[in-house]
Amino acid sequence: MREFAGGLAGAGCRVAVVVSRFNRSVTESLLDGAVEGLTANGVADDAVDVLRVPGAFEITVAAEACAASGRYAAVVCLGAVVRGETPHFEFISREVSRGVGDVACRHRIPVAFGVLTTDTMEQALARAGSGHGNKGYEAAVTALEMVDLLRRFRAAT
Repeated sequence: MREFAGGLAGAGCRVAVVVSRFNRSVTESLLDGAVEGLTANGVADDAVDVLRVPGAFEITVAAEACAASGRYAAVVCLGAVVRGETPHFEFISREVSRGVGDVACRHRIPVAFGVLTTDTMEQALARAGSGHGNKGYEAAVTALEMVDLLRRFRAAT
């Protein structure tokens, strides 16, 4: 039996981070966490490109452009969709999650989902806290682990 697992070796990786401007108090903290996770694991600061989009719905098209460019080992998607009084939350949450997954499968590169979908702003802020409790940080290190896993798997097959 062969088994494959990835590590957190980011040296030599170029990573795109797509971040929504909507709910900026949350998304800027997610971005800070993602950059921390990438650089702490060997990704050079100048190998991180940040694309700012208006809202969560626009994340997918920017992620698609990054993945299609062939320049990136991974794409990290960050946003915050907070439930309101209308069904808008369900529509946006569903479409952005489906779209991000579609981009990953179509281009066969890691596209990490760091888009918060919460009931309240307080929940979103709690998930965008400092250090390892930050979902942006988690999305970034997930992307790096998947890059390494896919490299190992492709090299062995």
